[in-house]
Amino acid sequence: MDPKLFAVGSVFVAMSGLVLWVGFGIVRARKAATERLAVYGSAELIREETLKKPVAERAIAPVFLAVGRTLARFTPVGWLKKTQRRIVLAGSPGNLDANSWAVIKLMTSVGAIILWFFLQGGLELRMKVLSFALLAILGFFGPDVWLTRKIDDRRLAMQRALPDVLDLLVISVEAGLGFDSALARVVGTVPGPLSEEFFRMLQETRVGVSRRDAMRHLTDRTDLDELRSFLLAMMQAEAFGVAIAQVLRVQADEMRIQRRQRAQEKAFAAPVKMVFPLVFCIFPALFIVLLGPAAIQIYNTFTEM
Repeated sequence: MDPKLFAVGSVFVAMSGLVLWVGFGIVRARKAATERLAVYGSAELIREETLKKPVAERAIAPVFLAVGRTLARFTPVGWLKKTQRRIVLAGSPGNLDANSWAVIKLMTSVGAIILWFFLQGGLELRMKVLSFALLAILGFFGPDVWLTRKIDDRRLAMQRALPDVLDLLVISVEAGLGFDSALARVVGTVPGPLSEEFFRMLQETRVGVSRRDAMRHLTDRTDLDELRSFLLAMMQAEAFGVAIAQVLRVQADEMRIQRRQRAQEKAFAAPVKMVFPLVFCIFPALFIVLLGPAAIQIYNTFTEM
């Protein structure tokens, strides 16, 4: 095996393992805060519980959290708020926050630079500069690309599940259940990010938050146009005393129509998307298969004359 390739692979595996190890340590450290509250008041119990934690959670995670708070002071104005907003839209994977995300971006950037040091040996100056710029961009913006993909996948999953959830809500409400009871029944039946967000809305209402505020919080966490229109219709129905079953029926019909329109839009766009694969991939091979033997025969005929 090439020593350079082995070194590059070793560095990549080591950096990936370090990121995952620290990331899981941060997540466990955040979850352990609630557990420590349960034994609060006994220093001996707290010490025993702390010593049982792995090193990544006891020592490494607090250091990186402190580094994240330090890096937050040097970030541009509004970056933390914007990043926290994007993390919420992605479903808060791993209970991350903006400070932890800054540490992750720093680690991936440093890892990309270390990887460049192993790759740049023997390259020309132009290739060194190009490879450094490419790896630096990949290390700095790679986590943002992953987060954007996470947001898009989550939004698409909620968009696809919304019509079915509304249909189940209509059936449950028309069967005699209240809106909260019907929503709880649907949440327990249909898995997915949309059900998780509805469950969180129900939890907020159970701890004393008004339904209007809980729906507004749900709208802020999802940023989905279809869900926003549904929640707005529900808030208006609650304000004006309109029957919820009737509003749910209208919203369910509208969501099904919108889903059918999206499917038709994708079907109409399919021929346009197929032009480039046909022209550059399928047609050349087809021409070679059909015209190749004729071209060979014509060439042989003219060479024999």
